[in-house]
Amino acid sequence: MRSANFVSFFTVQGFFFGIVFALFQANSAEDLLAYTFLVTMFFYLFSHVVVSFYLKTVNATGHFFYKNMYEKDLDILVREINKRETMIDHESDKMDENLFMEAAARRTQSE
Repeated sequence: MRSANFVSFFTVQGFFFGIVFALFQANSAEDLLAYTFLVTMFFYLFSHVVVSFYLKTVNATGHFFYKNMYEKDLDILVREINKRETMIDHESDKMDENLFMEAAARRTQSE
């Protein structure tokens, strides 16, 4: 969320909280306006404080993305995974063949 949108959203929330607070506390129309204004201003100022601390702590500078290096590393990893899959498939086929042979041997022994 952009900082201007956050400030606007928080200010509108403050306005509605101010109206609710003023309805519970106010005895006259002037009090209603004063409470609404004060609570809205508090939310407005507080949202600016939050945004300023957020922007102060977040590093806004970009960094260079080394695409070629990452693609090279990922290609190496893909080759490794393909090798391992081939090896696992080969071993799995061997195990299936052995199990089939054992089952066939059991059947011939029981007959």
